[in-house]
Amino acid sequence: MVKEDKTKKTRIIVVDDHPIVRQGLSQLINHEPDLEVCAQAEDAPQAMSLIKQFKPDVAIVDISLKESSGMELIKDIKTSYPSVSILALSMHDESLYAERALRAGAKGYIMKSVATEKVVDAIKQILADRIYVSDKMSAKMMRKMVGAGPEVGASAIERLSDRELEVFTLIGQGNSTRKIAEHLHLSVKTIETYRAHIKEKLNLTDATELLQYAIRWVNSKTTE
Repeated sequence: MVKEDKTKKTRIIVVDDHPIVRQGLSQLINHEPDLEVCAQAEDAPQAMSLIKQFKPDVAIVDISLKESSGMELIKDIKTSYPSVSILALSMHDESLYAERALRAGAKGYIMKSVATEKVVDAIKQILADRIYVSDKMSAKMMRKMVGAGPEVGASAIERLSDRELEVFTLIGQGNSTRKIAEHLHLSVKTIETYRAHIKEKLNLTDATELLQYAIRWVNSKTTE
């Protein structure tokens, strides 16, 4: 008769393009008696391959991967491995990215600035089938849920789709259309279409205005 293994640990994959972040999170998680990091990945293709191989229970995904989109990776994991609970990790403003990550398929969103204190709690919350966001973000989402339509004064940036926001951010970081196309593995024509949609949604008249607006926005986020 085989005894039930009561020491089985929750298996977690950490996806981040910074080795120090991966190692720090892994050490923190492995310190918990019921959690273990079974794999680490630096980009989306590696993450999908390792998820297939190791079959983790949880994926912690940085939404800003260097060679791929963390937001698209969340969508791919949700589609291909729906049983994997996803915790989005980011240095970006949660007021703009948390709801996007949840819509993409994540069960929680945590800022890197507080990850070392809260990541274990966030993992356990999503394993209990609860949504994890900060108290501030939770209150904002609740106000939006009970209100009629979008919040008064909501930023025009919030009207951009996930991919448009990604392109907009890359523009603000000084990338050319061709470089953005290479980074996102899309055609130049597709990026030009995204640029046109962004200009329309932000009421910008030309490429110069778009570039200036994007640079100001990216700089404002890095100084917050």
